[in-house]
Amino acid sequence: MNKSIKKSGTFVLKKTPSMKVSLPPSLDLALPTSFHPIVAAAGSGEYHQEGQYHHISHPQHPLARVSSPYLFTCMGCKEYGAGAMFSCQSCNNFQLHEFCALALPTLTAHSLHSHHQLVFHSKPVKGGLLWPRCDVCSKPIRGFAYRCSTCSFQMHPCCAMLSAEMKIRTHPHPMKLIPTNNATLSSSDLSYCCGECDKKRSGKVYRCSVCDYHIHAVCAKNMVNGLHANGIQNVEKPSMLGAAAKLASHVVVGFIGGLIEGIGEGVGEVLVQSLTKAGRRNNTSTATTSAATTSTASN
Repeated sequence: MNKSIKKSGTFVLKKTPSMKVSLPPSLDLALPTSFHPIVAAAGSGEYHQEGQYHHISHPQHPLARVSSPYLFTCMGCKEYGAGAMFSCQSCNNFQLHEFCALALPTLTAHSLHSHHQLVFHSKPVKGGLLWPRCDVCSKPIRGFAYRCSTCSFQMHPCCAMLSAEMKIRTHPHPMKLIPTNNATLSSSDLSYCCGECDKKRSGKVYRCSVCDYHIHAVCAKNMVNGLHANGIQNVEKPSMLGAAAKLASHVVVGFIGGLIEGIGEGVGEVLVQSLTKAGRRNNTSTATTSAATTSTASN
């Protein structure tokens, strides 16, 4: 590996003649053939002796192609995965999805965004407090992503493995993406539930071309990232916004409770002071009246 390479904050990959759009025969992703191929034999790194792979996002150590049935978090896209991956054998805490490690630098005429070119970026464009959302699955983009060089469209590398029409392991018929004029389709506005998660949620949705079966794009991703093949379910990352809202609600409730308690104590003190003053005034008035009566009787 060229030792002059240094880790940078972000990078945009440049295409080289050695990169191929089609999936090489030696790379078996165990995916349905209708999924969109976005990986190349070299991708964003290069192979060296003994099958070691050097990736630009982890230049200090080589990566080895391994397979594990256990859940891992990809250090590229920051999403979950299982099964085939590229893993650092030195630090043991750096793993990449195969499709992240071997992702092409650009995608042209992708079926999910065919009218513009998509460019691979190592970091998302974060605006304000919230992460940008993927226009396919509607989940936050925290790492590797494909972004349109013309408009605001962006998607995860895993979502880029999907296509407008495809087959999935859990259903015998072809699935077609439901067209929408919006960047993301909210399934809560529709009258059906996903055949995989049995829920309504945001993100694009596929419909069976034969029967009335539907599946979210975010659920179809589990056919790509290895979760479904390894029997891993219900691993959604907890929402930071939801946790923050819950914490804020506790703070607000506590504040209001303390305020009400303080107001109550203040009202109580005012009442006691008023009663005390009234009692003093009554006592003074009674004493004055008694003295006046005694003086009159003496006269």
